[in-house]
Amino acid sequence: MQAEFWHQCWQQQRIGFHQTELHPLLPVLTPQLRLVAPVQTFVPLCGKSLDMLWWRRFGPVVGAELSELACQQFFQEQGWLAQIDADGTHQVFSAEQFRLWQGDFFALQAEQLDQIELIYDRAALIALPPSMRLAYVQQLRLLCPTASLLLLTLEYPHTDMQGPPFSVTDAEVRGLFGFASEIALLAVRDLTGRPFAQRQFNVSQLKERAYLIRW
Repeated sequence: MQAEFWHQCWQQQRIGFHQTELHPLLPVLTPQLRLVAPVQTFVPLCGKSLDMLWWRRFGPVVGAELSELACQQFFQEQGWLAQIDADGTHQVFSAEQFRLWQGDFFALQAEQLDQIELIYDRAALIALPPSMRLAYVQQLRLLCPTASLLLLTLEYPHTDMQGPPFSVTDAEVRGLFGFASEIALLAVRDLTGRPFAQRQFNVSQLKERAYLIRW
């Protein structure tokens, strides 16, 4: 997945991955995390996800996003005027307890982020082909060495569709995060046959899993 692919998606507004409503699992999963505010949440490959608004109730939210358009639209659609600063190879959009680091996620440095307590990944790991997933996990460990991760994945027969989003199996999750002290499966949703799943994915089977992973 070259950067140009994602830039074109945003420029042409081919953003079917963007959900216009809060993810329905969040109210169910969040109590299981037993968060004690304030908690700073990191959202990698965040786009303009509305889920970030949910996490702000617990504390500041930090996002990482390749597309400048996505960052602009996030603040514009909330009616907020973002301050834009340069930091190394990144731009930083900030307002209302949000800071979005616009640029290459893999070029971020740990010292650029304040301490992160929680990572929320709804659509980052599944946006990456298998060849990039290990590097992504390693970068998360470097950026957020003491954080917990709430990870959402999708699994479908790989012959049904070419991602993104890509299918990620339970076995792959456990392999990628084999270093973790805990990998807890919090929820499984069978989305097979649901209208929105058929429209967006058109696959014969579709499961969504939610994990809590502690380093």
